[in-house]
Amino acid sequence: MPMWFAYTLISLLVLTSVLLTLLILLHRGKGGGMSSMFGGGVTSSLAGSSVAEKNLDRYTVLVGIVWFACIIGLGLWMRVSVPGS
Repeated sequence: MPMWFAYTLISLLVLTSVLLTLLILLHRGKGGGMSSMFGGGVTSSLAGSSVAEKNLDRYTVLVGIVWFACIIGLGLWMRVSVPGS
């Protein structure tokens, strides 16, 4: 496989790692978390999660899937490109 494929996967992995960290920190925990710093603590949860919280969950899962695919892709690329493994 070409070397640009590995560089693309590595850069995508770094980008999704940072984005996944930020998305996880934005989730509301028991104490409100960092999401309360941005106005998320003002809303009351009478009927469960808000639309914004559900969208945050979806984005987090999507970025997590892309992150996982990058890990698998890099592992497969190393297996193919490194001789003797």
